[in-house]
Amino acid sequence: MAEAMNLRPHPPRRAARGFTLLELLVVFALMALLVALVPVAFGRLHESAQYRDTVRAVLTDMRAARQLARSQGTETRFAVHLASRTFGVEGGARHEVPEPLALRAVMAAEEAGADGSLSIRFLPRGGASGGSVDIVRPSGSGVRLRVDWFTGRVEQEAIAP
Repeated sequence: MAEAMNLRPHPPRRAARGFTLLELLVVFALMALLVALVPVAFGRLHESAQYRDTVRAVLTDMRAARQLARSQGTETRFAVHLASRTFGVEGGARHEVPEPLALRAVMAAEEAGADGSLSIRFLPRGGASGGSVDIVRPSGSGVRLRVDWFTGRVEQEAIAP
């Protein structure tokens, strides 16, 4: 009977816990891929946000200059300084264009300042001296913000690379 007690069935083997080398290599490869792609995606996202913010700021300042001229009954200028990469309503806050973006402007010759600034003059009755400001991405695409000389309206159009 004593021998019968020793004849117990062997307990089932437990599966080893942990990860195999192959599973660890796959996880490390996926992590390396993510670490490599995140800076590229973040760079594009950052440049896109800078572009949208700059377009919005130029558009807002142009429309604000037009509104000021009409509401106060005096000429108001929207100025662009290409050398310092700044723009804004004269007498107001100046905004800087971020480095990856290019700034171009076409305005009437008589609206060029001695300091190298170019400006669009908005008139109290709604007209303007006319002109345009281009904001161009590094890829060559961008937007042109054009001021109609007759109505003073600010229009937006895409620039293809």
